[in-house]
Amino acid sequence: MEFSGIRILLIRHGETDWNRNGRFQGRSDLPLNQKGKDQAHALALALKDEPLTAIYSSPLTRARETARVIRDFHPSIPLIEEEGLVEMNLGEFEGMEAGHWVVGHADFLKSWRETPASVRMPGGENLQEVQARAVGTLERIAKLYPMESTLLLCSHNVVNLTILCYALKIPLNRFREVRQETAALNILYIEGERLVAKVVNDRSHLKDPDGSEAK
Repeated sequence: MEFSGIRILLIRHGETDWNRNGRFQGRSDLPLNQKGKDQAHALALALKDEPLTAIYSSPLTRARETARVIRDFHPSIPLIEEEGLVEMNLGEFEGMEAGHWVVGHADFLKSWRETPASVRMPGGENLQEVQARAVGTLERIAKLYPMESTLLLCSHNVVNLTILCYALKIPLNRFREVRQETAALNILYIEGERLVAKVVNDRSHLKDPDGSEAK
């Protein structure tokens, strides 16, 4: 199927130590670890020939680092920090280890598993709020550019998941049906009022010839 309109390359940042260790990052400002830097470089190589018009990034360090590595191959285009792409505010759960969270918040976990769209992080956001600001940000940015532009947006796990749910018409209560791993690439198009996802969670740029993930 052929598409026209604005093309969006939506990516997730590379790995951090907290990703590797299973800690909730949210808006905690962690840099990429060495694997994350290698992932960003592999993603940048995969995108080096893309006709990018502009790059937008969450202001958090892990996203900015990933975006800057990609921009090294596109030095003439702008890299713009965009607050609307920042990760979900996890409130009291920021920095918590997943294992401790499961043990200490059983009631919350039950609701989060059964009806996640209606659950608010204590002192933070809910999925509906994240989706509203994330999709709104994407649409606002796209309106700044002419048809056939290709924009790269570098963001985070939950933000990307909510955008993809919107594009795929998947209710937020089923957001776990979508995957978004570190350094993943998603390709979306804006056609009129429609946001369409063509590629989701592509990590083929991280694979060695034998199919294993590059170290």
